[in-house]
This record gives sequence, C-alpha cells and structure tokens, in this order.
Amino acid sequence: MIDESSKPVQWTQEQEAKQSIPQVKNKQKKKYLPRQLPYVLGGLGILAMLIWAFRPSPIPVDVAEVKRGDVLVTVDEEGETRIRKRYAVSAPVEGRLARINLDEGDRVTKGEIIAQIDPLPLESDIREAQARLRQWQAEKAGVETQRPKREAIAQAEARIRAAVAKQREAVAKVEQARASLEQAIRDRDRNQKLHAEGAISRQQKERAELEEITKIRALEAEQRVADSAAAEVNAAQEALSILRAEQQDPDYLLDVYDARIASVEAELAKLTDEANRTNITSPINGYVLRVNLESAKYVEAGTQLLELGDPQDLEIVVDLLSSDAVKVKPGATMFLEHWGGESTLKAKVRYIEPSAFTKVSALGVEEQRVNVIADFVDTEIPLGAPQSGSLGDRYRVETRTVVWSGEDVLVIPLSALFRCEPGNNRVLSSTWCTFVVENNQAQKRQIKVSQRSNFEAVIEDGLREKETVILHPTEQIQSGTKVKIQDLEGF
Repeated sequence: MIDESSKPVQWTQEQEAKQSIPQVKNKQKKKYLPRQLPYVLGGLGILAMLIWAFRPSPIPVDVAEVKRGDVLVTVDEEGETRIRKRYAVSAPVEGRLARINLDEGDRVTKGEIIAQIDPLPLESDIREAQARLRQWQAEKAGVETQRPKREAIAQAEARIRAAVAKQREAVAKVEQARASLEQAIRDRDRNQKLHAEGAISRQQKERAELEEITKIRALEAEQRVADSAAAEVNAAQEALSILRAEQQDPDYLLDVYDARIASVEAELAKLTDEANRTNITSPINGYVLRVNLESAKYVEAGTQLLELGDPQDLEIVVDLLSSDAVKVKPGATMFLEHWGGESTLKAKVRYIEPSAFTKVSALGVEEQRVNVIADFVDTEIPLGAPQSGSLGDRYRVETRTVVWSGEDVLVIPLSALFRCEPGNNRVLSSTWCTFVVENNQAQKRQIKVSQRSNFEAVIEDGLREKETVILHPTEQIQSGTKVKIQDLEGF
C-alpha cells in the first residue's frame, strides 16, 4: 500500500485546486443568472408560439346524417318515342305515278285514295288478254268438228252386228253341211258292205260315193262362206276401232287449249287485280309521317311512296347497355323527364328485345346495346296530332328505368363512400368504407352496401341511424384525424 503521508506535496496542491474550480463556476452562474433570465423566458415563449402555430388544426368537413328513406335504383339513358305501328305505303304495280298532293302531317282516313298510278297500260293489257282468251276458246270449240260423227260410229256398230249375225248363220250352215257329210260317209260305208255282199248293185254303191263327194264340196263351200263372214266381222270391228281412235285423237289438242286458256285467265286475273290497285288507298286512320315521292314519275313496283302512322299510338324505345339491360324486367316502371314539358311522365316496360346490336359511342367505343320497349301508363299523356305541341314520333326523352326499389331503408349520400380493403377484424361482402365523425375525430369504418342509386347508397351493415358521415373525404383525412364540421347537408 502507498502511504498517504508519502504523497508528494505538489500532487496535494493540484487536487485542492481542482476541487475549488466548481465553486468558482457556481459563483459565476449566480452572478450572471439575473442577466440571462429574460432571454430564456423569451426563447421559451417563442418556442411555445411556434408549437402553437404548427400544431395540426381540425380539418373542416361537410357531413351528412345517416337516415332512413325510400330509394329507387334506376338505369338512366336517353330514349325516343316512336309510333308502335308504322305503315310504309309502296307502289303495288309499276307505272306512271301521278303527283301526290299530301304533305307531312296531313290526316288521312282508312280507304281514302292517297296516290294513283295511270291505269291505261294495264287496261290495254286486259283487253289484249281478253281477245286471246276468246281466240283459244274458239279454237278449242273447232276441235270438236274434227271428230267422227256419232252416226258413223253407230253405222259401224250396226255393220258389226250384221256381220256377226251373218257369221253365225254361216257357221250354222257349216255345221249342217258337216252333219250331212257325216251321214253321206256312213251311207257310203254301208253301201260298200252291201255291194260286197251282193245285196245292192254297183250303181247304188257309186251313187252313195257320189253323194259323199257332193257333201264334201258343200261343206267346203259353206266353210268358205263362214270364213268370209268372220273376215267381215273383223273388218267391221277394225273400222269401229279406227273411228273410236279418231274420236280420241283431238283430246291432246283440247289439253293444249285448256292450258292456254288457263294461262290467259291467270294473266287476266293478275292484270285485273293490278288495275284495281292503281288507286292506292290508306290502310289506317292516321297521319302522313313522310312523303318519299311527291312529283309525278315512273315508278317500279315496290317503290315506297309514303309513310303513315297514328301519333297517338306511341311507345318508348331506349337502347341500354347489355350489362344494364339484364337488370331490367318486364313490368318495370320508367320515368320520362326533360321531354319538353314540366311534368314527369310514367311508363311501364313491355318487353326487352332478345338480341343486342353494336353501337359506336361518341368516344368511338363499340358497345353492345339492347332495345327496351315501354308503354305509357299515364291517363293524361300529351299525345296528339303533329304540330300540336305534344309528343310525337321520334321525340327525344330522358328515361329513368327502375331496377330496384326500397322503402324505409338506411341510406347515406353516395359521395361519402370510397373503396377500401376489407379489414381483418370484420369481413364484409363489399369493400366500401366511409368516415364517421366521433368526438370530433374521423373514424374509418367498413360498411356493406346492398344497392346504389345515382345519389344514395343503401347500407346493409356497418352504420346506424343518425350517425354522421363525412362527404367527399380527401387524402388528408385518416382514422383519428381531428375534423371540424363545416356544414351538415341534408339529402
């Protein structure tokens, strides 16, 4: 160990000097403290003012109260009115069309002559067809003169009967001659036996042989007469066959003339019908919507002349996006606004066309659209004649088609919603959020939205009635941000 007494004197003095330094400093601080106090206080004040100046102030916000009400979810689109049944009046036949004296908007009645085609060419064709018809009928009648007369056929039939009778008589004589010959042969045989026995003379035997030869010659003669009668019968029958064939020979000519007559009669009926349709009449009671041809000119059959319709029989057609059309059901309510009148008209969807079509939007985008047809249901609809200040054909209207409706449901303004990610503590089917004001602070809350209209959203879960939500939240607003209610909007 080192003895304290053995320390050098110099070290002791240095140690004492070091211990005296803090005491000197304390005395200096006490001496200068009254002079620095104002500066210290001033600095603290300035620091406090800076902290107060840069302290986050509450963000002014517009809010709305969660409340209950009735909501209509609609699909909004421009549409147009159109006449339910349009009638395109065309030229039924070709010919020279007389000038049409009707104008757009003129009233017409059913059966009234609205256009006329010159009937003279058709009438000339009718007279020509009638002349050809008489010609073919006369030539057909002349065919009958080429047939054999009925008297000639009757004579031929009588000749056959006479020849048959003569043939039968000849056959009977042949049979008689054959019987006589057979008897003569038996007599000859008998006489030959008797002559051989010496019972009769030679002269008697020769007489019997001669009698046999005579009978043979008589049979041959009768046979020739019978053959001649048979030939006469065949000749008479062939003559009758020829007459009957000649009777049927003109039948093919009759078929030819019948075909020609039928053709002319069909042509005549067609020409007569066309001539009767040269006076074009109105098929309905209505108005002239469009005059396609006004001046006189030659027209072909099928050329459209006028367009007719009844402007009191209107319907509404709206082409919706196919994604919106699937939400619309037949019988849905449709509201018509900005049609030119102050009131809102009401209609009902009648049907949705089954086929979509492609339409290019104003931005050049191809869209698949579907026509939705609706009927007016208001009892007092401003429909009437053209130029009467009421709705007419192809008038523009703005429509709102109801796809969902709810009564006494919880709603908030649509501007209070924003997309967000689902929270871990609460899983909802929708990723919608809103900011709720609690104790002057914004609190982010995830909600479940069932339906949305153009201005409101129907809340299914996440909010309570009379809570306050922030409208149009900005990026400055986060959970816990202090807010200041600037305006409480009603909706």
